[in-house]
Amino acid sequence: MTRRRQPEAEVFGERLRALRTTRGLTQVALADASGLIDTYISDMERGLKVPSLTTLIRLAVALDCRVGDLVAAFDEETNLRRFLKM
Repeated sequence: MTRRRQPEAEVFGERLRALRTTRGLTQVALADASGLIDTYISDMERGLKVPSLTTLIRLAVALDCRVGDLVAAFDEETNLRRFLKM
């Protein structure tokens, strides 16, 4: 079964990966720090999963950033257009 990528998940996943790698964290390290499973981190980064608010908060704490930093990519017009083409 092939999982379908969601436009909003792709935008978020790119941002999550950028924040994680900037901080020098592996997916496993981020999973450990956030209390999530590493495969879930991978799925989010690949645009296969959309995080809940609780997950966003856990990720923000683990990445030492604001929740707004995680969703800031949606402020960019290019990403908004991509998201709205659903």
